[in-house]
Amino acid sequence: MSIINYVNKEIQFKIVYYGPALCGKTTNLTYIHSQVAEAHKGELVSLATAADRTLFFDFLPLNAVVVKGFKTKFQLYTVPGQVIYNATRQLVLRSVDGVVFVADSQWDKMEENIESFKNLEENLVRQGTSLDQIPYVVQYNKRDVGTPAPVHYLDFVLNNRKVRVPSFVGIATSGQGVFATLNAISRLLLQKFARENETAATKQQQRSATSPATTALSGIAAAAARR
Repeated sequence: MSIINYVNKEIQFKIVYYGPALCGKTTNLTYIHSQVAEAHKGELVSLATAADRTLFFDFLPLNAVVVKGFKTKFQLYTVPGQVIYNATRQLVLRSVDGVVFVADSQWDKMEENIESFKNLEENLVRQGTSLDQIPYVVQYNKRDVGTPAPVHYLDFVLNNRKVRVPSFVGIATSGQGVFATLNAISRLLLQKFARENETAATKQQQRSATSPATTALSGIAAAAARR
């Protein structure tokens, strides 16, 4: 869940990039990190295992929402793609606000894509939530490798739930689709934050006396709703 830091005056959102091994999760994060100005990003941290790794860093967007002195801050994480590191996946998913599922567009990777997506659903259920409760988007990466599967087929396989989510084609090595994907999940998070706080904000506005903290929260929710 999003964290409101009243000391640093930030709203922090956690976004996890999920998907099979070598699908481009790490490439997405390294590209984003390389494009964000030094003053607006934290250090890119890598936790390496024998055959895979987890990356994370946080950043403040250049056009971050600022209301009553509060700024939006995003924390980006990847999970290891190999199944043997499922315990690490579960740990990284704790308190997640939104998910970017990165799929490998190659035909011979469909089974791995499906297994990873099912694993995501299972791990979320273990934590008492589901894809129906958190914002997520899908990126079909590696469109430049071999003969990729058609987008409509990938949508049928990976985005065929009752409500379809935004999907994007990507070539993370060159940056294609990387920020479009990130912008989409960021907007969804802000919209969800606004919805969840709208009722509370309205009640606070109707009260004759409110604390500075709750007044700030009301303003933040209202600003997110207008985006």
